[in-house]
Amino acid sequence: MEKRVKRRLTLRGFLSILVVLTIIRQALMGNYENIFTCVLTLLLFCVPIFVDRRLGIDIPPVLEAIIYLFIFAAEILGEIDSFYTRIPYWDTMLHTLNGFLMAAIGIALVDILNRSEKFSFHLSPLFVAVVAFCFSMTVGVLWEFFECFMDLVFHTDMQKDFVITQVNSVLLNPDGLNVVVHEPIHSLVVNGEDWMAKYGGYIDVGLLDTMKDLFVNFIGAVVFSVIGYFYVKNRGRGAFARKFIPTLKRHSGRP
Repeated sequence: MEKRVKRRLTLRGFLSILVVLTIIRQALMGNYENIFTCVLTLLLFCVPIFVDRRLGIDIPPVLEAIIYLFIFAAEILGEIDSFYTRIPYWDTMLHTLNGFLMAAIGIALVDILNRSEKFSFHLSPLFVAVVAFCFSMTVGVLWEFFECFMDLVFHTDMQKDFVITQVNSVLLNPDGLNVVVHEPIHSLVVNGEDWMAKYGGYIDVGLLDTMKDLFVNFIGAVVFSVIGYFYVKNRGRGAFARKFIPTLKRHSGRP
């Protein structure tokens, strides 16, 4: 067995053991919703295997390792162990990495078609980079849609809140004009509780978090789209980019 396959199986196996231990711990604590999250994590661990064996796409070892760690960091550490609230910028880091990885996958999707003999068109490196950027941003937007859906329908809090100390709105204009009124928040009482003393201001319900997530996704997408541009332009000679971009497997003896 190749060393890269052994390393891949070792990492996935180690993380799977940690997930199983988490399932046992959550069962003893009676947190059955978290058990579902753990089962979902184990299923997500199978996605790279499916892509590799069923679709014939070779996932670079570095990319595959990052995918496993990303899933574990988001679902187990982030959701169950509350790293999203305990560790500053944990969510920001994952969204930035997501933008980076989705751009890599976007490059792969277009570049595979670009190199295929079944298609007569050949796209320029700049166009491939633009498509990869758009693909990454689209995935980011769809994820934010999913977070909003979960918060509205299942009353979760995937779109984390921010505390704001001033309201800027034309709705507060007494003359009904389209002129912004800046209203500082000096006192705020909700259900008899002084939120200004407790939280320091008004709680924004997810809007700023969504914009922050999309912005860091944008940064990750731009960075790898630039890397992908030179990768495609130089016909795949970029050593760094090759660690993140999946390719089609070449089977000898097959048409």
